[in-house]
Amino acid sequence: MNATIPLSSEHRIVSREEWLTARKNLLAKERSMTHALDDLREERRRLPWVKIDKDYVFEGPGGPRPLADLFGGRSQLAIYHFMLTPGSDGICRGCSFIADGIDAARQHFEHADLAFAAISRAPIGRIEAVRRRMGWSFPWLSSHDSDFNFDFGVSFTPEQLEDGTAIYNYGTVIRKSEDMFGTSIFVRDGRGDVFHSYSTYHRGNEMLMGAFMWLDLVPKGRNEPDGTMNWVKLHDEY
Repeated sequence: MNATIPLSSEHRIVSREEWLTARKNLLAKERSMTHALDDLREERRRLPWVKIDKDYVFEGPGGPRPLADLFGGRSQLAIYHFMLTPGSDGICRGCSFIADGIDAARQHFEHADLAFAAISRAPIGRIEAVRRRMGWSFPWLSSHDSDFNFDFGVSFTPEQLEDGTAIYNYGTVIRKSEDMFGTSIFVRDGRGDVFHSYSTYHRGNEMLMGAFMWLDLVPKGRNEPDGTMNWVKLHDEY
């Protein structure tokens, strides 16, 4: 990757006073956006819930685990739908980009009443092989024999792909990929009932990409001259 950044008309060299004026103008916009995001997050928290009536069971390294078991004594559960398709040798670069930050984050949010698990359709043996290669320790289970991925809009049957009914991100028709990615949030009440409160897909997952938040601060930004995430690799392939 190019280690230099050319000067252009967009990057004038100015006095500290002129820079400070420009920075304060931008700060006003940043504050407005921050308040708008606060309002959006509050609206997200107020979304209605849907009770989970199906008995989803996943396969983990230690055997079967029902959805309620993934809470681990907490009342909230975040699930990342990791693209790992049965029979495929590929590992999704975007999912891995997100996964690289999960273990560090878990040190904090698991103390804030939030559990985490990743779910993929690949068999547990394949999941464990990828986990060992990448050095991740977060819970990662297989929904290989479950409707879970299909019910939550990240996996599609060949028939759905063929007839145009493979709907992703609340409206996008998928034509080729059997599996996509996303994040779903679940809540468990005092009676043990489980509810679905939120799911986000596609660019909604950018908020989980901590490296991008740092890159967004610098002049080159995400440095994608040849397409979205074109330079991103698995962390052991750089």
